[in-house]
Amino acid sequence: MARPLRIEYEGAVYHITARGNEKKAIFRDEADYETFLELLKQLPERFAVVIHGYVLMTNHYHILVETPQPNITRAMHYLNSTYTGYFNRVHRHAGHVLQGRYKAFLIQKDRYLLAVSRYIHLNPVRAGLVARPEAYKWSSYSQYLGRRRADGWLSRAWVLEQYSKDPAQARRLYRRFVEEGIQAPENPFKSLVAGLVLGTEVFVEEIKKRLSIDRHRDVPQTRTLARNLTYEDILAMVAEQVGGEEKAIIARGRRDVFARGVCLYLLRTLTDMRNDEIGARFGISHSAVSKAVSNMKRQMACDRKTKKSVAEIECKLLNSKFKT
Repeated sequence: MARPLRIEYEGAVYHITARGNEKKAIFRDEADYETFLELLKQLPERFAVVIHGYVLMTNHYHILVETPQPNITRAMHYLNSTYTGYFNRVHRHAGHVLQGRYKAFLIQKDRYLLAVSRYIHLNPVRAGLVARPEAYKWSSYSQYLGRRRADGWLSRAWVLEQYSKDPAQARRLYRRFVEEGIQAPENPFKSLVAGLVLGTEVFVEEIKKRLSIDRHRDVPQTRTLARNLTYEDILAMVAEQVGGEEKAIIARGRRDVFARGVCLYLLRTLTDMRNDEIGARFGISHSAVSKAVSNMKRQMACDRKTKKSVAEIECKLLNSKFKT
């Protein structure tokens, strides 16, 4: 199974979340919450990251983090592995504490950070734990409101300064914004692209350009971000790389059967076209498309040369859509 895609660059902003293995509690008592926060406190000093907010729930956590250096993987490995070691030692637990790898959603700061900040701060309210978000102890929200002494490692400035340069006014306006989310809940992640990126079309295009397709082409999010490949793109690339004319690849018969098989496989793999839509282009039935794709998969599994040839074409196609 492919690992989740991690995009790292200077100035990246992420919503990080991780859940307990089998949805079990990762915080059993106050000492657990406090230990996790002590570790979170170390991240700005150790890795120069910026923590914009957090919420610790019983069986999962949310963190809003910005990375002036491209090092989110190192920072999160330290946090999760160190906490896991603590948890296993104190609770005499063996095995995984967290369920798989953490999720890291890339956020366009100026467009979505405020909305995501509100979303995570309202998590305890949505869960029915408290009526007001400031009543929840294991959250950064009360620090934003000045109800609790602010931790020096928590960066509230950017969020509050979007409302006012005056601290008191900024706190009032941010509180109003958050409370509006109680009355009219909004989930900003409905706009998530490829299960990975939250931003405008321009921002998503910028993220595409940062991806190394040769390295990440087997990752599902990479394929999803490349869904703007067309039938014409694939047909032209296959004709160029395998040899032959496009008309011959489309035509029925024994001629150019390999090129046609590659083309059918890539159309099914790299586009949103259905079997019947692909079949209509080649004058064959949807079941014939399915059979041809299965045959190509078997051929690739048995023959390294075929697998390499198809992979090279696939990489060229993906790269063609990610170049500036």
